[in-house]
Amino acid sequence: MSRDEVTRVLGGWEGYRVGAVERFEAGVKGPTAQVWIELLALRRRRMHCSGCGQAVNKVHDHVERWIQDLPILDAQTHLLVWRRRVRCPRCGPKLEALPWLGRYSRVTRRLAQSVGRLCEVASLKHVARFFGLGWWTVKSIDKQYLREKLGPADLSGVEIIAMDEIAIHKGHSYATVIVEPHVKRVLWVGRGRSKASIRPFFQLLGKDRCRRLKAVAMDMNGAYETEVRAWCPQAEIVYDLFHVVAKYSREVLDPVRRDEAQRVAGNQAERRVIKGSRWLLLRNRQNIKRQEDRVRLDELLAANRNLLKVYLLKDDLKHLWDYHYPKAAKRFWADWYRRAMQSDIEHLRRFARRLRPYVAGILAHCRYRLHTSLLEGINNKIKVIKRMAYGFRDEEYFFLKIKAAFPGIPR
Repeated sequence: MSRDEVTRVLGGWEGYRVGAVERFEAGVKGPTAQVWIELLALRRRRMHCSGCGQAVNKVHDHVERWIQDLPILDAQTHLLVWRRRVRCPRCGPKLEALPWLGRYSRVTRRLAQSVGRLCEVASLKHVARFFGLGWWTVKSIDKQYLREKLGPADLSGVEIIAMDEIAIHKGHSYATVIVEPHVKRVLWVGRGRSKASIRPFFQLLGKDRCRRLKAVAMDMNGAYETEVRAWCPQAEIVYDLFHVVAKYSREVLDPVRRDEAQRVAGNQAERRVIKGSRWLLLRNRQNIKRQEDRVRLDELLAANRNLLKVYLLKDDLKHLWDYHYPKAAKRFWADWYRRAMQSDIEHLRRFARRLRPYVAGILAHCRYRLHTSLLEGINNKIKVIKRMAYGFRDEEYFFLKIKAAFPGIPR
């Protein structure tokens, strides 16, 4: 097989022919086998400027570039490319535009695409080791691959969204994720959880599309609600079950449990049982699988009236999201609120008073069956992404990985 036939079979080096070829076994030039291929530019070929794309016919000079390509026969492939610099009347001396190689890239386009695809399922460290590239090189390739793959978000036809905050670093460092819940697509990710932080999304959405929004699911974040009201006054705010129950656990269950543990401080055995019951009280009863844990919960609630009361009211509060008709849901809420206010537990009464202004958003769940559980799922996947990359310091790249993980269901 001639060198021209080799070039044609391997493909991807348009405009060049193979010159010298040399193979080095593992341990000679590196830990793995390598193939060095010299590529020489073909004559009488139409050339284009990499700056403006204009066709040119004059060569300014040639420059030597080492380019890495996909492995050939289990050997790292390095190309010695004599790149032409063309004399463009508009841009001056510029590198010739090549379909298989970026302007300043040191890897071929097909290698970059393979790196990007492998980064979808493997960590940067393992991809770098597999291709024999540096960690930062792989990250830069994957970042550019994601930019080209994702492009600008298609916001046409968006009528319902959900937004939530995610922790991006240890400490109080957060980002806001906005999704289209029905198609499970991340529309936008931005740093922070304030009004100013989410404003760029609504600016990107535009006034016309903002007017078409019907509902927004969120937690009880006042900054989110204020900004949504400013841009989309017609949209209904929907508060989801997860965050309301989480708030109940923080403001009622935990304080009552601590108070009860303090009340029996003289009885160390009983105090230890109450102090160690947090997990049992937070879990849904149907999710407690072990029989001994069920027995422990029953004994704990039977022996403690206040814990029994707040535990039962927590379960009752969840039923508010089971209703499909606003009037029936409103009657259920009135009954729950009455029982909470008649209690002698101050934590419970305070929570009920604080929750009352948000009832309209909770009852809106009857019209829009929305929740942010998808965002909680995103949170879990984000943790996996961070573990695979041992944490991200480049926030733009991190946000691109989040968008790529949830591209959405085709309409």
